[in-house]
Amino acid sequence: MLCTIEILTIGNELLTGKTVNTNATWLAKRATSLGGLVARVTTVRDNLTAIGTAIREILKRKPVILLISGGLGPTFDDMTLQALGNTTKRPLSVNKIALSMVKQKYRSLAHGRRLPLTKARRKMAILPKGAEALPNLVGTAPGVLLQMGKSTVICLPGVPSELRHIFETSVSGLVSSWSAGFGRNSKSVHISGVFESEMAPLIDRVMRRNPGVYIKSHPGSREGRTRSKIELEFSFESSEPLNAQKEIDCAIADMLQILPGREKIVK
Repeated sequence: MLCTIEILTIGNELLTGKTVNTNATWLAKRATSLGGLVARVTTVRDNLTAIGTAIREILKRKPVILLISGGLGPTFDDMTLQALGNTTKRPLSVNKIALSMVKQKYRSLAHGRRLPLTKARRKMAILPKGAEALPNLVGTAPGVLLQMGKSTVICLPGVPSELRHIFETSVSGLVSSWSAGFGRNSKSVHISGVFESEMAPLIDRVMRRNPGVYIKSHPGSREGRTRSKIELEFSFESSEPLNAQKEIDCAIADMLQILPGREKIVK
């Protein structure tokens, strides 16, 4: 089964440039390593309409998994679950399991003091009907899983350490099981002294002669024989790693044989 995944990250800070969107990069890399195929990454502001519109458009494309990052906290601009409930027509209410998680977390943070369950703290336990709370042992807001037809929506906190913890403990196994061994295999070679513009037709030729192998060039410097440094990444998607590696090695050998000029250096 091809486990298609879309990622939706939420936060004004991501769109003003104040915060680098490391969550999107980490989720994409981790999901890919587990055999998922990340089809798209979308980022929107902390706005109820914008979040709802993004969720609606993504669910129309019917990915196997929609990963949402951000907007689960106690403040006024944490509105992911409200937008999810509105969009999916699932009314929101206090989830008893989520509430128990939040209470337990604040008890552990109190160190003998009394920390009342304020409206803001209780907000993190208000989930769409039918949603499942995912444990967050690092922070306070539980993750959320909601099944929508053939798509599974998973909401994760925006704090990177919390997002990664919940993903590893509650999500990674789902991606692995649904991808059924399908994965992306890759290998890179580094070349110096060749123009990237010279590489373009060679990449086309090698990909035609090695169906299924995708070659991506990552220039490390500007064009110029003395300065040019290029990473060529060869990848192959398959459920058979040994066959994938064989296909990649054949494509690499093919490329090295037709590279122009004696000044090339392959590492």
